[in-house]
Amino acid sequence: MLALIIIALSILVVFLLHYQQPKAEIPHEVCGRVLLHIFHHIMSVLFSLELILEKLGIYVDHHIIRFLLNLMPSGDTSKLFIKDLTFEKINMKIYQPKVPSAGLRRGVVYCHGGTGRFGSIKVYTNLCCSIATKTESVVMCVGYRLAPEHPFPAQFDDCLAATIHFMRTAEDYGVDPARVIVCGDSSGGTIATAVCQALVDRTDLPKIRAQMLIYPFLQAVDFNLPSYQQNHTMPPLLRKWTIHLGLRYLNIDVSVVDGILKGIHIREDLREKYSKWLSPDNIQNEFKIRGYEPPKLYPCVEEYCTKAQAFLTPTFSPLLAEDDVIRQLPETFILTCEYDVLRDDGLLYKKRLEDNEVQVTWCHLKDGFHGVVPIAKMYGIISFEAGLRGINAMVKFIRSL
Repeated sequence: MLALIIIALSILVVFLLHYQQPKAEIPHEVCGRVLLHIFHHIMSVLFSLELILEKLGIYVDHHIIRFLLNLMPSGDTSKLFIKDLTFEKINMKIYQPKVPSAGLRRGVVYCHGGTGRFGSIKVYTNLCCSIATKTESVVMCVGYRLAPEHPFPAQFDDCLAATIHFMRTAEDYGVDPARVIVCGDSSGGTIATAVCQALVDRTDLPKIRAQMLIYPFLQAVDFNLPSYQQNHTMPPLLRKWTIHLGLRYLNIDVSVVDGILKGIHIREDLREKYSKWLSPDNIQNEFKIRGYEPPKLYPCVEEYCTKAQAFLTPTFSPLLAEDDVIRQLPETFILTCEYDVLRDDGLLYKKRLEDNEVQVTWCHLKDGFHGVVPIAKMYGIISFEAGLRGINAMVKFIRSL
């Protein structure tokens, strides 16, 4: 009887906390809006459960989400040779097309998304298989270590080491080391960007042929850009959740969320420096039509500045890299989604690259949302047209290289 009462009270508390979570606002233009509503409710319950368990000193939310994500189907692997690799304790999986090739192929290093705490090779098998099959390229997906067990920047370190290893052994897999592309989505896009920046001065390796950034997170300075304002309640990545997950990734107390939202973690001299790269004036007016109000500027608070120092490193916020690094970057593909808080990160990075004479191919999904690419097709019956168009644009870019 006591057990039933405890269970009932737990369900009630979860429901009440879930009710207090931000409500999803999904415009009719968004593809798959019904499925998005369902996903939002599941995530809201998980966040609520996390709050309850934390008060009891139990931290298991990442295990629950990882388990659910790993239920994703693997997709068709019949046209590929697949091999598991381990290098310096980093797990990797190689996807090689079975069709004969007249010469060395392109190689794609894929850094998966998941805010550095979720995601896996298994979750991204379907996407990697699709890329390898449709482009006849060799794809290597990096199973980097996850936080909180392995604190940031272990994720970047693993992807950098794996990329270097792949480039040095590329011919073993039938890959031209001068045609290696580094790709990633969401936080994997952050990592892919940082990896490419870290390699610009390497003289012992061929140059990266291209980088592909799929709705990447690129800066933790301004969470009031037009896309953050317009999509602040747009699932699956609500504005406050974005900051919350970033803090979790860096093992920073999530109580500072509201202060970071106001921008009090940025010192005045840095705010002035970053303004030239992060100004809303650098975003086309067409992306402000759905609404934008210049935010109130708050003075910095030293406590927040100290806690958020890792937020502002180029490894975590690659958009803040200096121009002498940016101008050396390879040809770039950037995919953005209209209904995504990270849309403007991609737009601002696109402008920085172009201002530094880096060639950019841009794909914008007007009905797309954050995370739509890896779930473009699931179980053979669920599909998101925006995600399929995104994959087709990625394939077209890879085949052009």
